[in-house]
Amino acid sequence: MNNDWEHFGEEIKQTIQDAIDTKDYSRLNQMVSDTVNHAMDCVSAGIKNGGWYRDPKTGQPLYGNKKNTGSRSGAENQRYRPNQGPKMPEMRNYSQNCPVPVSPRYLKGTSVKIGGTFLAATGVVFGLTSVIFLIITLIGSVITAFDVVSGLIIGIFAVAFISFAVMTYVGVDMVRTVGRFRQYVSVLRDREFCDIKEIASATGRDVRKVLKDVKKMITKGWFCQGHLDEKESCLMVSEHAWNQYTALMEDMKQRKAEEQAAQKKMREEYDRLSPEVQKIVQAGDEYVRRIKAANDAIPGEVISAKISRMELLVDRIFDRVEQNPDSVNDMRRMMDYYLPTTMKLLEAYEELDAQPVQGENIISSKKEIEDTIDTLNIAFEKLLDSLFQDTAWDVSSDISVLHTMLAQEGLTEDGLKK
Repeated sequence: MNNDWEHFGEEIKQTIQDAIDTKDYSRLNQMVSDTVNHAMDCVSAGIKNGGWYRDPKTGQPLYGNKKNTGSRSGAENQRYRPNQGPKMPEMRNYSQNCPVPVSPRYLKGTSVKIGGTFLAATGVVFGLTSVIFLIITLIGSVITAFDVVSGLIIGIFAVAFISFAVMTYVGVDMVRTVGRFRQYVSVLRDREFCDIKEIASATGRDVRKVLKDVKKMITKGWFCQGHLDEKESCLMVSEHAWNQYTALMEDMKQRKAEEQAAQKKMREEYDRLSPEVQKIVQAGDEYVRRIKAANDAIPGEVISAKISRMELLVDRIFDRVEQNPDSVNDMRRMMDYYLPTTMKLLEAYEELDAQPVQGENIISSKKEIEDTIDTLNIAFEKLLDSLFQDTAWDVSSDISVLHTMLAQEGLTEDGLKK
């Protein structure tokens, strides 16, 4: 059977190569379709006859190797690909239509503002008074002889002035901080969360300064239910939003652990494959990558859907090869003939599609390639289906045995009627 696969592959390879070389795609799909149908007729005949079949054209008896059943536990319809990590879930937005908590989210800040104003006013009044007395004492010390008492008085007034200056600064800072807090609240409005960068942009302040402010305000309890996320990039001002966030983070951590465990198991199973099978699987991954790249480079919804279908089928085929390494011989033929010529067709289509003027010849050639891609997809579907033939046989046998046992126990409808 391997020789016949090689023969069919050579025919398709030569047909596509001739079309690309001569730029004549007029009969490409018909010729490829005839060859593929001929090959599939042989395979179908072989399956129906337990591996023996006759070539529909020549009538010669041929023998197809029956694949052994392969099984593999669980995770696992996806295979391990070297240097490919799990895709991590992105942070979702919380709903803005959540019930408003009964507990207040913010302090009004009125008392803090009043206290700051009082401190600032007191500091200014007593600070100016201290300066006046300090100046008077200095003048008196210059006129009269400077003594210990004068030095002591000057020191007291100097310390008092510094203290009241600090009091003024603290009071002014309190008032300003309350003003910034109210700005932050106005940016949040009725929302339960907000990005720190959004607050910084709306207030015209540096992100680091806003973050420093927010941390201080949470510590002081101004944001009554305030929390920051792990990256300190999002402010949450309700317990409802915080609970959603913590639940989401726990879910992400659990999924990450599960993905890592699945990746580890797939790596172990991949490592148990023979070097030959590993090489086939890696090459298959590369073809899948190239098909996807070709799809990205070719615009158009119709052709894109066809290529996407091809990408999925090829990927599933190599998934099955990894699950059932005994089918690797069939894949070698596929990789020697079908996939290389498929890539040539995609590259030719990309070149034709890139032409600024789409004349009649280019349009007809593109249509012929599109039809050929449909034919190849049908062939890939049949090949994928044939890779599951052993599984179908096993399931059919198990069902037959089960029906027999149920009938013997009188548990079928016929048995119950008796």
